[in-house]
Amino acid sequence: MTPRPQGAKGRGTLRSLIRGFRHDLLSALPERLYDAWMAEFRSPLIHSFFCNDPDLVRLILQDRPGAFPKSARMREGLAPLLGNGVFISNGEDWARQRRIIDPAFEGGRVRASHAALIDAARAAALRLQPGVQDIEPAAAHAAADVIFRTLFSLPVEHRIAAEVFAAFRDHQEAAPLVNLAALLPLPRWMPRLHSRRTRSTAARIRGLIRQLVADRHRAIAAGTAPDDAATRLMSTPDPRTGTCFTEAEMVDQVAVLFLAGHETSAQVLAWALWLLAAHPKWQDKIAREGVLLTDEFASVGALKDTRAVFREALRLYPAVAMFVREATNEDTFRGRRVPRGAQLTISPWHLHRHRRLWSRPDDFDPSRWATPEGRASARLAYIPFSAGPRACPGASLAMAEGVIMLASIVGRWRLEVTDRQPMPVARLTIRATDGIWLRLTPRNDG
Repeated sequence: MTPRPQGAKGRGTLRSLIRGFRHDLLSALPERLYDAWMAEFRSPLIHSFFCNDPDLVRLILQDRPGAFPKSARMREGLAPLLGNGVFISNGEDWARQRRIIDPAFEGGRVRASHAALIDAARAAALRLQPGVQDIEPAAAHAAADVIFRTLFSLPVEHRIAAEVFAAFRDHQEAAPLVNLAALLPLPRWMPRLHSRRTRSTAARIRGLIRQLVADRHRAIAAGTAPDDAATRLMSTPDPRTGTCFTEAEMVDQVAVLFLAGHETSAQVLAWALWLLAAHPKWQDKIAREGVLLTDEFASVGALKDTRAVFREALRLYPAVAMFVREATNEDTFRGRRVPRGAQLTISPWHLHRHRRLWSRPDDFDPSRWATPEGRASARLAYIPFSAGPRACPGASLAMAEGVIMLASIVGRWRLEVTDRQPMPVARLTIRATDGIWLRLTPRNDG
């Protein structure tokens, strides 16, 4: 059994959920959601539906995504950092952003990023030290290195990159899972209720990103810019309008990519390393398989067990606990009326551990991905990168990053659990309440 908090008994109340938004949403939500196809929560302030039925998930994310845009309320908590970036925008703003962003992360671009991924993974393995330690900061450092190398061709040790990394750690601690503005139906003109620390850390991050974007804009104009993701994003025109991202728009997009490409990858990597420490047989498999990894992109395809481990880590500890959409018109779900404006929550956390959709859902078993039963469950209830038009454009890059990081770190270090078992909590990502502690010793067996 892998660690997870026990859900609340009974149906739960809005008051308990609001408390959970600030502290521990996973234990505030009812335990029955691991069995339920749908649950309804009503109050004078908010009317929401929790959707686990695979047919409903497909309807909302894939079949009729235009009818269920990102919740305007949920974006309030992220707006200070992300502005109007692709993660929280809607309508034509979002469509234009994706038309520019998608080409930068299409399949062939993962191959182009392989050298940066290899360099970042080797650097991460070398930075580690023997002894007992919280692996989360090391994983965050490694993931930040990846995003800066792939975006700006800079290692995280670069001055501005290091400052962004430090500021983002402060912002993660300052920002709750959901700001109160996400729960209260405030008019647009009313100031949003963000803490001073949240606003300060967001402004600091955006100011540093603005420096990087301005430097790159000058390099593009001078013809000296490297062919990396930032250059492609800033010089790719929208095929419909012919316009490129302005520098202000680019700040929003880099902030999104840093959140999506750094914080999410860091947490999944940390959980994956803990799972391998807790399952030494699988760890030894990964160590043996890691010798196949080379500077050639094709070598990643040979790491089948490592990929299965990372997929299982994404199932058990998905980076983002929940997606929230909004009904633009009245609808009917499973015989119940869904009013216009209702909040629709899709939870990878609950879908990936749903007792009616997975065999032994709380067990770590990478071998399930090679079985017909596991593949069938994945088709119904595996959405670590969302699904449909709003699926993460960097999913392929994230998978390659996870596989390469695991192979490189486990190839150099033997991991062991300590008596401090991590307990997940949902904030911006699925984190551990008191870190993810491991004992590391150098490998001398190959």
